[in-house]
Amino acid sequence: MFNATKRELGELYTFFRLLADGSVCMGTPDAGMNEARRMPIALIQREEHDGTRRYYIESEQIRMVGGEVDKEKRFVPAADKEERSLLRTDFDEAACLILSLLKGAPGNDVEVPDALEAFLDEAGIYDLEAKTDDRTDFSVAFWHVDAPLSGFNVRCRLAPMNPLLDGGRTANLKLEQSGVKFAVPTVNKINALPESPTEVTERMLMIERLGGVLKYADVADRVFRCNLLMIDLHFPRMLAEMVRLMHLEGISRICELTERIREINPLKIKDELIAKHGFYEYKMKQFLLALALGMRPAKIYNGTDSAVEGIFLTDGNGDVHCYHQSDRRTFAEFLFRNSRLEKGSLEKDKYGFLERENGTWYFKLNVKIGLVKR
Repeated sequence: MFNATKRELGELYTFFRLLADGSVCMGTPDAGMNEARRMPIALIQREEHDGTRRYYIESEQIRMVGGEVDKEKRFVPAADKEERSLLRTDFDEAACLILSLLKGAPGNDVEVPDALEAFLDEAGIYDLEAKTDDRTDFSVAFWHVDAPLSGFNVRCRLAPMNPLLDGGRTANLKLEQSGVKFAVPTVNKINALPESPTEVTERMLMIERLGGVLKYADVADRVFRCNLLMIDLHFPRMLAEMVRLMHLEGISRICELTERIREINPLKIKDELIAKHGFYEYKMKQFLLALALGMRPAKIYNGTDSAVEGIFLTDGNGDVHCYHQSDRRTFAEFLFRNSRLEKGSLEKDKYGFLERENGTWYFKLNVKIGLVKR
């Protein structure tokens, strides 16, 4: 027996479920399943510490082939590794066992039973989370084995999910403190407010009570600033206003925050652009799609999508939904309706305090975006 995290098991469950079913339903904007659009899966490619594995889905069996991917991204089977086959029903049983562990085990660490450990050995799985440089969890060929591979991320609602935008210091936005000029003891008093889930809100409210004004100034990191400007030259200010509203009004869902932004209109754009063209919703959806398809705060983004082409979302019942860039409208709408702003660690991400820079006081807010659990 060994221990695994629920996130690791969630990825493994999704992988086994797809192999057992041999197909997947496209998802709907509200995280449902579009039964009319079921996509057959021909093979799944997964990375291990000792190379690449391909799992070919046949009528009753899964044929496993080990090899390497060459510079042209072609799969080359290894001459010294023999092919193996397992019944698809074996993968179904393993998926059902993992699902019961995900639903039944308290906490985040799960004890993996001997039967599952033995099956993992048979299936050639030693890394519970696939090891890749391109941030994909695994790649899928739909319809037939010669079809182009699509890279996917897995998100499982039965486990803690990786965020779409993982905060960090590079995802900080700077608000300039103006209005009243604070003396250093006043700043120290604001920064010394005790730790609590609402300490950032309390500091912002205290600054306001003392006559201070927090106004968007800049993005802390140069690369992240440029990435946000690729969405729109005013997008950083819109995003900063959304994060500010999350703290001050307690709204976290992206769709609800965007509705508030429509009302406030921080960019002072024409009503026609807001009402008829859906400006704020459109910009937010562009941003969320960019995040899902590879934009990261500290890596230069030029509008070209990465190796990640979609998301497999496993819901609370264990059903897998597919979102792919080939249907960008549904994908964007799903992200818009099912994502939220989250609060990162103040200490780790270095935000939520007044800090002096070149004689000016700034208050940093952090951007972290994840999918909602239900």
